[in-house]
Amino acid sequence: MGNNILDALNVRVLGSGDKILVLAHGLGTDQSAWNRILPFFTPYYRVILYDLVFAGSVNPDYFDFRRYTTLDPYVDDLLCILDTLRVTRCAYVGHSLSAMIGLLASICRPDLFSKLILIGASPRFLNDRDYNGGFEQGEIEKVFKAMKANYEAWVNGYAPLAVGADVPDAVQEFSRTLFNMRPDISLFVSRTVFSSDFRGILGLVKVPCCIIQTTKDGSVPSSVADYLKAHLGGKTTLEPLNTEGHLPHLSSPIQLGDVLRRALSR
Repeated sequence: MGNNILDALNVRVLGSGDKILVLAHGLGTDQSAWNRILPFFTPYYRVILYDLVFAGSVNPDYFDFRRYTTLDPYVDDLLCILDTLRVTRCAYVGHSLSAMIGLLASICRPDLFSKLILIGASPRFLNDRDYNGGFEQGEIEKVFKAMKANYEAWVNGYAPLAVGADVPDAVQEFSRTLFNMRPDISLFVSRTVFSSDFRGILGLVKVPCCIIQTTKDGSVPSSVADYLKAHLGGKTTLEPLNTEGHLPHLSSPIQLGDVLRRALSR
């Protein structure tokens, strides 16, 4: 991508204001996932949106299977975008996978981030001794097998479970962006995410964090949010969100918008 990263990853800067807010989407979505959240912030912030390289809205030729084997190159992409835009200070909201990208970026460049807001975040999805990540290895392998065997059928089954709440529009929207992804890229990134373990770096994060956790998330148990709060190295707050599912920005945007505004004002 090189110097063309702003075009390649569809970077947009919307809104007005002196402060800068970055909204970073998770696996299976693209920047359109924030559409219902934007009106809360564009009157007061310059909001930076971009698509992660695996998103269906990005030319799949940019996805280098040899490069994107860990989250480090995603961190490089984020920092490259911010440097290209000459951002020196920002607040960052990351959903799921992008929550971890934000944590890693803040370790590299702590002065760049005033606050990290982590939605549906998990440092490790697999269970371990004395750690409940939510999944056993065998369960994950079944998911990968289903994705590989019939991606369309897997999406149709997974999207309602991930959204959780009874919000058909949100299920339809999440299904759309999942279908936009090339199935082999979707499977590859899923393997990367589920094989990752970031528990060891949490104490290195010194930027203030706010964890937002829905009351029932089929992908991230509430115990994971408690684990993050206990182990992150900086000042950390935990905001429960009284809704279900892993994608509250799609299913409960008004509730989430209120919590985000409160978290950013502190």
